[in-house]
Amino acid sequence: MNPKVIIFDFDGTIADSLEVLVNISNRLAVQFGYKQTSIDELAQIQNLTSREIIKQSGISIFKVPFLVKKVKAELSSEVKSLSLFPGMKEALIELHGLGNKLVIISSNSKPNIVAFLEHNNLAEIFYYIYSGSTIFGKDKVINRFIRQENIDVDDVIYVGDETRDIESAKKSKVIAIAVSWGFNTKEVLAKQQPDFLIEQPSELIDILKKQEVTAG
Repeated sequence: MNPKVIIFDFDGTIADSLEVLVNISNRLAVQFGYKQTSIDELAQIQNLTSREIIKQSGISIFKVPFLVKKVKAELSSEVKSLSLFPGMKEALIELHGLGNKLVIISSNSKPNIVAFLEHNNLAEIFYYIYSGSTIFGKDKVINRFIRQENIDVDDVIYVGDETRDIESAKKSKVIAIAVSWGFNTKEVLAKQQPDFLIEQPSELIDILKKQEVTAG
């Protein structure tokens, strides 16, 4: 199998952090001037794009970076309690074992990500971890990483759980794999037309094998 560079989103793709993030977000609602999210409302907003969610929340776009920073700080005390999605650990280990370079690009903090990976004995298999304000700018981070590492764009795959992940992958002209077990629903992800839409982590290995056959 020809090795690939596989870039993963973190929250909602590797780590099942939705419930914790919603709880933190609700605690910060008054401070940042947006309404709290109920369980019923959560099911509804999972069918919205990231931009639609921000617009509906009523939060000022200028406050979003400060909110993200505060959420990351509060998450630090709970990150080790987060779970991996079923089958994800096995898929990551197999992908790494096949010689692929695994990368994480996330708006979560690097200490949070590293603490989670170390807790789950996965820190050593990741080649690179980028943390920053990437709410709507992951394509710029992806492009910079590709340039810095002198990687052929055809060898890069991006895996994420939100519409903005698919948008970023398309802007960077890399293969976009959307996962249905994270934040956005399968239906709203499908509307963004990712290259692949999967329902379980083991399908990542199947996709790479098909890519190898196609390339051959």
